[in-house]
Amino acid sequence: MKISVERSALLKAVSQAQSVVERRNTIPILANVLIEAEGNDVTFRATDLDIEVVDKAPAQVERAGATTVSATTLHEIVRKLPDGALVSLTDDGATGRLTVEAGRSNFSLATLPKEDFPVMATSEYQSNFSAPAPMLRRLFDKSKFAISTEETRYYLNGVYMHISDADGGKVLRCVATDGHRLARIDADLPDGASDMPGVIVPRKTVAELRKLLEDDDMQIAVSVSETKIRFATPAITLTSKVIDGTFPDYTRVIPQGNTRKLEVDATEFAKAVDRVATVSSERSRAVKLSLSEDRLVLSVNAPDSGAAEEELAVAYSDEALEIGFNAKYLLEIAGQVDRENAVFMFNSAGDPTLMREGNDQSAVYVVMPMRV
Repeated sequence: MKISVERSALLKAVSQAQSVVERRNTIPILANVLIEAEGNDVTFRATDLDIEVVDKAPAQVERAGATTVSATTLHEIVRKLPDGALVSLTDDGATGRLTVEAGRSNFSLATLPKEDFPVMATSEYQSNFSAPAPMLRRLFDKSKFAISTEETRYYLNGVYMHISDADGGKVLRCVATDGHRLARIDADLPDGASDMPGVIVPRKTVAELRKLLEDDDMQIAVSVSETKIRFATPAITLTSKVIDGTFPDYTRVIPQGNTRKLEVDATEFAKAVDRVATVSSERSRAVKLSLSEDRLVLSVNAPDSGAAEEELAVAYSDEALEIGFNAKYLLEIAGQVDRENAVFMFNSAGDPTLMREGNDQSAVYVVMPMRV
């Protein structure tokens, strides 16, 4: 194999591939990226056996062929090469080495046989549809903060993507929860998605997918089966196993009867929570919200380090209420609000609280209170 690739195109393709590779591997081939050159393209394929990413870059292919080489080493080399360099990759099967050349730089890397590289079995996808990148980005970005990191409840270690009913008909919905907070985000149902099975997309896949969704004009081809999900752009294909488990019935957690309504400027609120939480060193810092007529007092009392209090002008006309929350959870939820106002719906100090962005019903957040 002998190819020449422009450095920026090579870097983009290799960095996407190498981010999937696990740092510590018991199987040496999994630390490698499979490079395949044919026609006018070179593809880079990497996998951790749960996720597989294939990235394509335009190249001048003098000799077609394939080999595998350490993903991180190749990425580091390309990253450190000068901008605008033309990089040539030459594989010598006899010596088992891949030569990387650019200008006066020359590297010789050990390779492993391409036959050993595991390629993810293709599955029959029940549902194929395409969706605009900004729509998918919103669905996953706004829900991923609530993904659980507890390995024992593995079925919560991802975002549950499924078709659901909303007021205006069917929607494509993403839900994530860790038992303390929940995010439920809806988007218009794309054409052809109505028969999509509900799947739990793993946390690592959600993080990798983010890189495919940067371009606002891009249409993403989505394919879903009971066991796998695939997201594809013309250059990149990301295939992932889905979590084999049943997502709990989240609708039971979303409170319906909360009547006490607080409207507050989301940015001001987040800044105020951040400021008062500074005095407390504990991880589960509790912030107390004291609500009265058009007035909100945020306070933190940490016996060891001190106390803090801040008052905000808000829209609130129900009976007075005192309720406590984990500061981190409040900040994360307030950080999701794109509109000016965050609307909180309370019931009592011991019941879950609902939060929306203004009048928008397509994004709903639930947070459990803490004793303060």
